[in-house]
Amino acid sequence: MEYSRFLDCLAADYDRLRAVVETAADAPVPTCPGWTVADLTRHVGEVYLHKTVAMREGVEPEPWPPEEFAKEEPTALLDRGYTALRAEFATRAPEDPAAAWYGPDQSVGFWIRRMAQETVIHRIDAELGTGQAVAPVPADLAVDGIDELLKVFAAYSVAEWGEYFTDILADSPGHTLLVRAGDTAWRVRTGPGEFAVTDGAGEGTADVTFSGSPEAVLRRLWNREGADGGTGGSEGSGVTIEGDPVAVEELRRCIVVAAE
Repeated sequence: MEYSRFLDCLAADYDRLRAVVETAADAPVPTCPGWTVADLTRHVGEVYLHKTVAMREGVEPEPWPPEEFAKEEPTALLDRGYTALRAEFATRAPEDPAAAWYGPDQSVGFWIRRMAQETVIHRIDAELGTGQAVAPVPADLAVDGIDELLKVFAAYSVAEWGEYFTDILADSPGHTLLVRAGDTAWRVRTGPGEFAVTDGAGEGTADVTFSGSPEAVLRRLWNREGADGGTGGSEGSGVTIEGDPVAVEELRRCIVVAAE
């Protein structure tokens, strides 16, 4: 995806998020246990401001968030964070350097992509929490989100911080999983200390095959399905999963730890 496209998606999902969060601030968010919609709103505002500082100062700020943020109304913090984030993006080129936790890409472009994906997932959280219809996720954004989750979150985390995955992967016999989202596919190989992702379906059989629309697969992998196990109405067919349930659970646990 072009960076201009990420920014367009970020704007659209922010607008939807902003409109939704005021409708039921005290409602629990089922996909973020322990959070209300107000908590979710505050979190997104804090994330936007954190990334703004990371770009501006060249280092990810710690500790975070500052204590004074707690005195600010959640929607005011969200508005301030988004305004600051967009202003920072407007003054920089995607290839400009920026501090990031992802070693292979220390650029503003990394944060443009990451904030677009962060916002669409939390927009879905807000819709589920307030009981509103989940707006469709554009196919290109969903495909990119799956790619980011598998490679940037899971594969990179296992390679860099393997000790966090020992309980999951140390005794793994090794599994091959095929993830299909519309016309796009990824092949995932797991094993002790291993989480490897390659583009395309590859050759040979897989222990598990996930298949569905890009939105449905994205929401399944991020655990953002509707309460009925579907996708809240915008992609009613959901995801078809065929194969070894042990391998499915292994993938799920790796993603949960990587995305924490």
